[in-house]
Amino acid sequence: MEILGKLFGTPEKVKIMRLFLFNPEQPFDLSDAALKTKSDQKEVRREITELNKIGLVKRRIFFKEIKKEGGGKSEAVKKKTNGWILNRSFPYLAELQGLLINSQLIRHGDILKRLSSVGKLKVVIVSGVFIQDLDSRVDILIVGDNLRKFALDNAVKTIESEIGREINYTAFETPDFLYRLGVCDKLIRDILDYKHEKVLDRIGIR
Repeated sequence: MEILGKLFGTPEKVKIMRLFLFNPEQPFDLSDAALKTKSDQKEVRREITELNKIGLVKRRIFFKEIKKEGGGKSEAVKKKTNGWILNRSFPYLAELQGLLINSQLIRHGDILKRLSSVGKLKVVIVSGVFIQDLDSRVDILIVGDNLRKFALDNAVKTIESEIGREINYTAFETPDFLYRLGVCDKLIRDILDYKHEKVLDRIGIR
């Protein structure tokens, strides 16, 4: 992210570009783009304005589902809003996809850094979006001791904001994982028997 940020100007711009590249059919308004990328709205507006000027994104009016509170109840309503969507006709779209999507999205060391506060990590395995295999059931497998779900959710959201899309993860306490590994649990085998990359392995998985 640091290298790409220097190449494209700011890390925020990289995150915003990835958001649109990974979700070519999805329009985003300012608040959603800021939320997804964990960025300041003023910074997001500035970066999207530049991307709009060069033609990577284009303006789009769309209906957004929001929750409306009233009378102690909550209901979903659709609201018309202004936003942006990826311009599929951008002349350098394929080149940007190759650089920002079809490459290593985040370094292994950075993944471990993001997950460092969730508990005592034993195993971290990436697959799915991290190795350009979008048919995989899981993008990250996390195994450790005393895992904290709230911290884990926040760490995953941070990784999502950096790569530009939602990721599927599964986490196990070490004893539970070892049991599942021993009985050939289908989910575990679906990860280990297909293409994946070990970011951390303190158990010695075979």
